[in-house]
Amino acid sequence: MSTQEKVYVAGHRGMVGSAIVRQLQVQGHAQILTRTHKELDLTNQAAVRALFEAEKPTQVYLAAAKVGGIHANNIYPAEFIYQNLMIQANIIESAYRTGVQKLLFLGSSCIYPRAVPQPMAEEALLTGQLEPTNEPYAIAKIAGIKICESYNRQYGTDYRSVMPTNLYGPGDNYHLANSHVLPAMIRKFHLAKMSMEGDLAGIVANEQAHGEIPVDILQMLGLLRDDEGGELAFLCHPHSVQLWGTGTPYREFLYVDDMATASIHVMNLDKTLYDTYTSPMLSHINVGYGSDFTIREMAEKVAKIVGYQGEIEFDATKPDGTPRKLMDSTRLRNMGWEPKVDLEAGVRMAFKAYLAENSAA
Repeated sequence: MSTQEKVYVAGHRGMVGSAIVRQLQVQGHAQILTRTHKELDLTNQAAVRALFEAEKPTQVYLAAAKVGGIHANNIYPAEFIYQNLMIQANIIESAYRTGVQKLLFLGSSCIYPRAVPQPMAEEALLTGQLEPTNEPYAIAKIAGIKICESYNRQYGTDYRSVMPTNLYGPGDNYHLANSHVLPAMIRKFHLAKMSMEGDLAGIVANEQAHGEIPVDILQMLGLLRDDEGGELAFLCHPHSVQLWGTGTPYREFLYVDDMATASIHVMNLDKTLYDTYTSPMLSHINVGYGSDFTIREMAEKVAKIVGYQGEIEFDATKPDGTPRKLMDSTRLRNMGWEPKVDLEAGVRMAFKAYLAENSAA
């Protein structure tokens, strides 16, 4: 790909989109088109079409999405399915209508059935029931894959899809009501460490950076808010951190900059090579780290990196989600890509970025 092409990155403020922008800049791309949500509502078809007609990008990375963990998916299923369907349909249709031949859609590992052989191969798509806790989001992502495949079949476009495993790193969401498991661990352990140290100023700064701490988490931390939105005070020092579920599910985690390099790699693969490993009805590519860990093992790793030395407890009354989600990334490795960031090193970098966000608030 020429570095002079105009590349539109939808969702550039999100964790994945911002990482793609970083990698494009490293590679020397000068024409990177972005719009904030305030500047462009991606669920507005006319507004999206107007952007494409005015700017005429030649490549599109579709990284924009409404995302969240188990809790958010359970509470806001209508928002997850509607907003993601609209974003995807509007961008892909506008890309086609304005002559964009190259587009990369970023999906999710949740597209695969709950009970599926591990590691999950691309062929597992649509072979069984989805995980109920995130079914609306998963259906939207499956629709995104099929929209790309349908446009390729009918219009001869070159729209590709990548399915990442669980991602983490700079720009992650640490809001405790709707974050994913690893950033939630980082924040909970860090808050507990500060509470054990009596660092009330640090906890207040953390709220300013990452959002208000829910009442149940305050209780876990031994904190009390004098009234709604009021000042915090200590009740006692916490002795443990509670996490959702049993701690037994397995999860795979990939550093977001590795995901960005994989996305750019797949976008710019020679079409003959890409077609060798895909088909018109099965065109998506898995992107994973290659190994997985139990939630309990991850919690112990994160606690050590954060410096939290208290107990870790699991609330088995809360849902676990899918028992295991390990991606089979054989196809992508055969196409010449492998992850470069070791898990422990990646979590350390993620924690460093998280602390920097606290300081910047």
